[in-house]
Amino acid sequence: MTAVRPDTDAAGDLAEVRDLVAPHLLATVRRLNPRMRRVVGYHCGWWDEHGTTLGADAGGKSVRPTLTVRSAEAVGAAAEQAVPAAVAVELVHNFSLLHDDVMDGDRTRRHRPTAWSMFGVPEAILAGDAVLTLATEVLTTAYPAGLATEAVRRLSAAVLRLVDGQTADVAFERRTDVTLAECLEMAGAKTGALLGCACELGALVAGAGATRTGRLRQYGEHLGLAFQLVDDLLGIWGDPATTGKPALADLRTRKKSLPVVAALSAGNADADRLARLYLRAGPLVEADLPEVAELVDRAGGRRWATERAEVELGAALTCLRAADAEPVAATRLVSLGRLLTRRDR
Repeated sequence: MTAVRPDTDAAGDLAEVRDLVAPHLLATVRRLNPRMRRVVGYHCGWWDEHGTTLGADAGGKSVRPTLTVRSAEAVGAAAEQAVPAAVAVELVHNFSLLHDDVMDGDRTRRHRPTAWSMFGVPEAILAGDAVLTLATEVLTTAYPAGLATEAVRRLSAAVLRLVDGQTADVAFERRTDVTLAECLEMAGAKTGALLGCACELGALVAGAGATRTGRLRQYGEHLGLAFQLVDDLLGIWGDPATTGKPALADLRTRKKSLPVVAALSAGNADADRLARLYLRAGPLVEADLPEVAELVDRAGGRRWATERAEVELGAALTCLRAADAEPVAATRLVSLGRLLTRRDR
């Protein structure tokens, strides 16, 4: 495996793949009816609520499409071969975000109102349903029948795992006895499944064998868990000016995120104090939130999540080496993994 490029190169790599995939993604979304197209395009960051096109840097980071494209290259295929698969994965990701924002009641994403708060809950739910359907359609029209069927099967399996993870996440809100093992399993399903599938589909449509495809899927799954750990850290200690979400957002909703559950499970005095505050029957007030964040930190939740993210990144890179990836693509995937575990948004 060649030397790791700086993280700034990984950021450029994300932009390069976004430029490659974006026209195809936009063309796919334009097949929707005007109302749905308006909601999805707004959610994706392409235009404002009136349909006015925004700047070239608008939209998401394209993490999943980049994993798909670079995984195809890792087994020797051209990037273009994986573009339809990358579009399908990104559509599924946006399906999950549209629905998550409704379920979580989040009013802000990417520094502006969420789709449901702008257009209404029914429109956001239907927009999510629409892009999920488009994801399957993209695969079935872009690849030969046998390959398309297998790609759809694997994407569907990842969606079911994602739904399982989200179901567990919602159920945790009503429980006071969530274990760290349960929380890790939930995060692996909610985030790791789709990142793993992104890599898997890239290798699959490139014609890779089962072993290399499986190793790349495992790389993505471990990276997904590391990604979620960092996301949970940012949900408490991230800078709102950078993340686009309110300060202490995950604590305000008493989310059973990984740092919180790790802290609650610590078995020390700070964990006990945190449990009395966080798990009480009455609501948290705004004045409680800084103390809760401090208790999560002092009980060890922040340190545990930071260290576990590094462990998962290490496991991801071990799987990548086992996949015998092409050197240039491997270097890009290593650098991307490091960027995603050291991000601030």
